[in-house]
Amino acid sequence: MRVGIVGLGLIGGSLGLALRSRSAARTDSTRNYTILGVSRRSQVCQQAIAIGAADEASVNFDCLATADVVILCTPIAAIEPTVRSLLPHLKSTTVLTDVGSVKASIVETIAPLWPNFVGGHPMAGKAESGLDVAEADLFVQKPYVLTPIDSTPPEAIAIVTEIAKAVGAIVYECEPEAHDRAVAWISHLPVMVSASLIRACLSEPDATIQNLAQKLASSGFRDASRVGGGVPELGVMMACYNQAALRQALLIYRDRLDEMIDCVDRADWDAIEALLTETQAARPRFLQED
Repeated sequence: MRVGIVGLGLIGGSLGLALRSRSAARTDSTRNYTILGVSRRSQVCQQAIAIGAADEASVNFDCLATADVVILCTPIAAIEPTVRSLLPHLKSTTVLTDVGSVKASIVETIAPLWPNFVGGHPMAGKAESGLDVAEADLFVQKPYVLTPIDSTPPEAIAIVTEIAKAVGAIVYECEPEAHDRAVAWISHLPVMVSASLIRACLSEPDATIQNLAQKLASSGFRDASRVGGGVPELGVMMACYNQAALRQALLIYRDRLDEMIDCVDRADWDAIEALLTETQAARPRFLQED
């Protein structure tokens, strides 16, 4: 299968590495994948070939003329213009998919342009970005969400499912709107909460205390602040393209903070213990490894 990857950053590069490593280790029962990469920068194209993330790479869409599948790994804002420029270069049978963290607006925009489009979102990443930090095992045992609609061809869904499983991911299917509401809670809200935690710490007016806090910060702060220290562009795209669901999540989160503040004001330690007992029991339901 000839797989095109548009955007050779962390996700695109990791997909290329994963699929090519799968091909290198293949048996008679596994498919061979040839990776055709596209990047705006020729240096990235050369690097992708050098590290094994692509068999061929170019700054032009012409190289995707023979692709059976094309995976869009650009920022969300670039998906529609990229697709409009890309479509004249594709075979009519080519399956198109993306990796955007918001699905309803993307599916609504792209599906009318290309019937063989399957919305996708691999739930994997790092705080760092770029091809330099790509890794073949990034998607292993991570959720990979597909959001087909009624008009999506079953054959297209099957092909994208195969690719997701080939990189080691666990595949889920849901409606685009359901995806966006769910990720608002477990992906987009944590970014905003984590960023607000960092900003709150920066609000300490005493420079000596703030400096001491920075020196004492350990694993708890590191875990809670990780996603808030990630790539700003990603957080902006989450807020912009999933505005309604994120706003609702933020409002409810604010209510939960108000509850905690009220408990502290009333010195109601039993109530705080009850809240923490509830969250202790609930957390494993959100973490597959627990």
